[in-house]
Amino acid sequence: MDLFDKYAPFSDRYGQLEDLGVDPFHMRVEKILSPTRAIIDGRETILAGTNNYLGLTFDPTVIAAAVRALKTQGTATTGSRIANGTYPGHIALEKEIADFLGRRSAIVFPTGFQANLGILAGLAGSKDIILLDADSHASIYDGCRLSGATMIRFRHNSPADLDKRLHRLAEKQVNKLVVVESIYSMLGDQAPLDEFAEVTRRHGVSLLVDEAHSLGVFGDRGQGLVAELGIEDDVDYVVGTFSKSLGSVGGFGASNHPKFDILRYTSRPYMYTASASPSNVEAVIEAIKQIRARPNLREKLWDNARDLYRRLTDIGYQLCAPVSPILAVNMPNEETAIYCWNELLKAGIYVNLALPPGTPNGACLLRASLSAAHSPNEIKTIAGVFANIAARAALKKQPERVGL
Repeated sequence: MDLFDKYAPFSDRYGQLEDLGVDPFHMRVEKILSPTRAIIDGRETILAGTNNYLGLTFDPTVIAAAVRALKTQGTATTGSRIANGTYPGHIALEKEIADFLGRRSAIVFPTGFQANLGILAGLAGSKDIILLDADSHASIYDGCRLSGATMIRFRHNSPADLDKRLHRLAEKQVNKLVVVESIYSMLGDQAPLDEFAEVTRRHGVSLLVDEAHSLGVFGDRGQGLVAELGIEDDVDYVVGTFSKSLGSVGGFGASNHPKFDILRYTSRPYMYTASASPSNVEAVIEAIKQIRARPNLREKLWDNARDLYRRLTDIGYQLCAPVSPILAVNMPNEETAIYCWNELLKAGIYVNLALPPGTPNGACLLRASLSAAHSPNEIKTIAGVFANIAARAALKKQPERVGL
């Protein structure tokens, strides 16, 4: 027996995927040129799968803030927040996030994944129940498991199914927490948050919303979908990440609950990990300031998303959700998805290849995520390459290869 024997099926499948072309899970970015360009396999490539929604990774003011922190505070804190890892920047960032979202307080974590682990495992315990959307991110599932709470899944984006399950649990005198996302990362579909809020309010249970892919994208000031819908008072907890619109690394939880800060002393993922580096912290503070001051970034992002959505649907591709900064193109099977992904990469276009089991309902996807930094010509080029792949397949009398 060997500890790795249990992974034999995964190893065999991985070998089959490698035989179909470039290894999609070990693709290397050789050199970053800009928010939308890189050198991959020796070719200049348009990046259309980075989640860099507002293009702030190369913003001069954000870079300057990070550099100042590196020079004055060093590369790392080398300690947890409850030891020596709390710097003035951590406090300032938590205040900035709380003010930005209109919340009483916020807690910062070193990664977005840890934010979900820490908040969920801190809020819920073994005697509690967490009801979560079936398509929730892995960090949400892992946070639920770490909490020890009873975990109940409801159908994706179905307030009716959540309502039915809460009715069944009405007699159980335990704490219940409902967890949903604003925008789901694989398909780019939007949750009916106002309907979920109505259900949780009616049943008197708490609601947590993960705004990882909606912060900076929705709302008059980029505060997220909760703010855009005006349901802040119905959402008890908000979590999010710094690695998307904010162009850094880290995550947060925020709430109006007067006892929220007790999680600093009860949440193990917060207590026992080194705090976020000063350069990441200061970069996020400046990124939030840029989001506040430059609504044109969101406008440009949505212009790009609508443009590429229209072009892809005009070609004949099947997209998995209405227009959003995440555009997931449905593929009929793994072989076709890998073939098209390789053809795109050879032509200088990088998108995400998403395959089961990491996708909803066994879908095979080519997932693009747009940025405010993409130029109109880059959007046109991306669509042109997708069109060329479709045209080549049609000449071979194999339109099914591109899911048309």
